[in-house]
Parts: sequence; structure tokens; C-alpha cells
Amino acid sequence: MKDIPFHKPHITEEEIAGVVEALKSGWLTMGPQTLKFEEEFSHFLGSKHSISLNSCTAALHLALKVIGLDREDEVIVPTTTFTSTAEVVCYFGAKPVIVDVERDTHNIDVSCVERAITDRTRAIIPVHFAGQPCDMDEIMNIAEQRRLHVIEDAAHAIPAKYHDRYIGTIGDMTCFSFYATKTLTTGEGGMITTANDAWAERLRSIRQHGISKDAWKRYSKEGSWYYEVLEAGYKYNMTDIQASLGLAQLKKQQWMLDERNRIADKYTEAFKDSDFIGVPLIKPGRSSAWHLYIIKLNIEALRINRADFIEELKALGIGTSVHFIPLHRHPFYRETFACNEKDFPNAEWVYERSVSLPVYPGMTDSDIERVIDAVSGVALNNKR
Repeated sequence: MKDIPFHKPHITEEEIAGVVEALKSGWLTMGPQTLKFEEEFSHFLGSKHSISLNSCTAALHLALKVIGLDREDEVIVPTTTFTSTAEVVCYFGAKPVIVDVERDTHNIDVSCVERAITDRTRAIIPVHFAGQPCDMDEIMNIAEQRRLHVIEDAAHAIPAKYHDRYIGTIGDMTCFSFYATKTLTTGEGGMITTANDAWAERLRSIRQHGISKDAWKRYSKEGSWYYEVLEAGYKYNMTDIQASLGLAQLKKQQWMLDERNRIADKYTEAFKDSDFIGVPLIKPGRSSAWHLYIIKLNIEALRINRADFIEELKALGIGTSVHFIPLHRHPFYRETFACNEKDFPNAEWVYERSVSLPVYPGMTDSDIERVIDAVSGVALNNKR
């Protein structure tokens, strides 16, 4: 029987045709397709500006750059996230202040944010974990009162909504990921959305070496060989090959979300009354992008731990993953910033129990039932 992978990107003839068209055009790097993707992305979300980049990491880095983050500044980040959320803070010689998360959503705990603020705090980076929006009203209120910037890490969160607003239209800047496993993929890629005109103009310049406006046009009929470098920038631009993938994926976002909702609903219905499996909680007033569907094992009711549970699923041909090893557990953050596991009780509790199940368009009802049967079977076979 064929294995069910943890993830499989939904690539069709439409994406392939778009890439072929870009290749045949002779314009392979940033060009008209990239600009079109930015325009369509803004139209989809309702954002004023969308600035494409080669990764979400680059997006987070440049967002901190344009707010003027400096050495010895502090930025509050959740511990349950991928390293890029915090590592970009370190690029500036600044300090990522790592805080705990909520047990039920895995999102940043607002009460921990308030306690972590000092006179050196410049920004908060909430991570919309697994695709569920954070408590943005509370976070934005704190930021307004303390004059802090909010830079949303929305790597998981297209097309998530918070009180009927798309993520990407709330914070000062929002950073998206189009990595291979994400809900919209360009292979590698990212985007920043913002309503700030000055920031958008600077972002467009520093993503491409700090060259003056429309640097990409200098090899086109509309452009000129002459350009000026306004500041030391970065090589962070997207390419037309990537953007052609993004345009095709953007057109089917609602269908792909419907597919993930279908899978998530089946998982939730199957496990909601289980003594061994906890299902995700979605708070009122928000909808998840379902980038991840994470169950939490009732390890007190099982004879095996999470690692063994995953191995038994693997033996049955079911691919899974764990999101994430908390930042405070990694040697770099633990040693550099004196992190102590005792300061992150919720993240520790979540980490010991979490298993991410397959949730991607293209999964058949039979695939979903296989996953459900395998998870239920492993749990029942190992109950105390």
C-alpha cells in the first residue's frame, strides 16, 4: 500500500504552464510576473502594499530593518516557532525575548507579552501558529499603549481571517512564507504587506541591493542603464519563475482552503471524543488556514511517548512531523539568552504531546480514513 506523506504540494498543469511561460519569455529573474503577483496578492488580501521577497526570513529581516531595530533593542517572540522568527532579531545584535505560548492554540500568550516588555522593547512578532490568528486585538492594544511595532509572522496563515479581516491587513507589517510546504507555494519565497507608504518604498529598494526605484527595469525597454545605490541593501528579490507559480496558486486559494477544511473536519470528528487524542481548538472570531493539523497525545493514558507514537505511524506508512522544537530547547538560544525550560511550562507541555498529521489538497477520503485508522489503532494498542 502506498505511503501517505506528511505533505505534498498541489502542483497542476496550470502551475507548470505558468513556469514554462516565464521561461519562454526570456525574463527569468524579477520582472513583470513578479509585479503582477504582488498586485494580485494585494487585491486578494485587501492590503495596500505587497512586496515580494525570496523567503519569509528575508521578509522578517527587512521588516525589522525598516523600523530601525538597533543593537541592544529587544523584540518579543514566542518560543513555539521556527528559528527564523528569532534569528532575524540576532542579525542586528538585538535580543529576542522569548516567551511562552497558550496550551490550546500554541499561539503567543498575551499575558507573557505584557510581562516581557521593558524600556528596550521595540517590537512584538506574533506567530499565527498552524494558521490560526493570534489574539490580535489585545496585541495591537498593548503595542499602541507602549508604542511598539507589531510585525506578524504569517508563515502559516494565508488565507486565515481574524474577525473577517484577512491576516496581512492588521499589524504594521505582515510576513508570509511561500516555502514548499506552505498553503501557497512558490518553492521558496515570501511577501511583506503593509499600509505604510514610506516603508513600502524602502522595502522595494533594499530587497535589491538598495538600488533606486524600479531597478529591475534597467534591462527592459522602459528602463535605463543608469541607477543609484541609496544604501547597502540585500539580494532578497523574488523571480518571475517563482511568481508564476504564485499566481497560479493564488487563483485556487479558496479551493485549497476548502480542501484543508474538509480534511480537518474529518480528523476533528473522528478524534473529538477520544480518550487518547486531543484536537485543535479554534477560538471564536477567527478562521484557520489549516497549514497544520496538530493533535496532542494524552501521554498519561498511553504506554508510549510521542517519539514512539510517530515511529509506529511511520511503520504503517503515515508521514507525520512535529512543530516545533521550542526555541528555548535549542543550544543557541538556551546558552546565548539563558533560557530555562521551567519558564516555558505551556510550550513544554505542548511539545511533549504534539504530532502534525497530513493535511493537504489532493488527499482522498480513503487517505484520510487511513490516517484516522492508523492514529486510532496506535493509540488503542498502546493504552495503559
